[in-house]
Amino acid sequence: MTRPESPGEQQAQQRFGTVGRAASFYANQMLDHLNADMQRFIARQEMAYIATADATGACDCSFRSGPPGFVHVIDAKTLTYPEYRGNGVLASMGNIMENPHVGMIFLDYFQSTVGLHVNGAARVLAPDEAAALPNASPGMTAARQPQGGRRPEAWIVVTVDEAYIHCSKHIPLLSRLEKPIAWGSDDEASKGGDFFRTKPDLRP
Repeated sequence: MTRPESPGEQQAQQRFGTVGRAASFYANQMLDHLNADMQRFIARQEMAYIATADATGACDCSFRSGPPGFVHVIDAKTLTYPEYRGNGVLASMGNIMENPHVGMIFLDYFQSTVGLHVNGAARVLAPDEAAALPNASPGMTAARQPQGGRRPEAWIVVTVDEAYIHCSKHIPLLSRLEKPIAWGSDDEASKGGDFFRTKPDLRP
């Protein structure tokens, strides 16, 4: 692959004297696809963080979770994840509809304490469109999904442009605790209620 750095990255590398280190990282750690180890890593993850921006560059970072493998690897250049009913804002999907650039990071808090960055271009598909994708997994085509029997409202399909490691140095090793999850609930208490006490605050 050609060196992928943006003009801003080049400027920052020059300013902070990291040109050599960056060149080594690009040459040894960055791919334009998901290799077999990356695919296996994604298949056991239960969490992902999703970064998007609208057409003006206004950013949003969101969290997605599900049972291991809720992010489906279609092939070395393609992955997809479901979008379920939420607060109705649809910030990530709205951004993708304006601007397809997306950044994902998977952090393994429970085993390796390694992370994986995946950057690429995303598009929004209806469930029947996603089920028709080549190599769609059984979990994508099942009549009901594993999270409390919920059906996805849409699928986000990401074409991979960059995939690279996030080093384990500062990722904490955590222990799992049991937590009952009310998938799809509208109960305010189970969703956290007005935890930050924003309801009385003035709105812009």
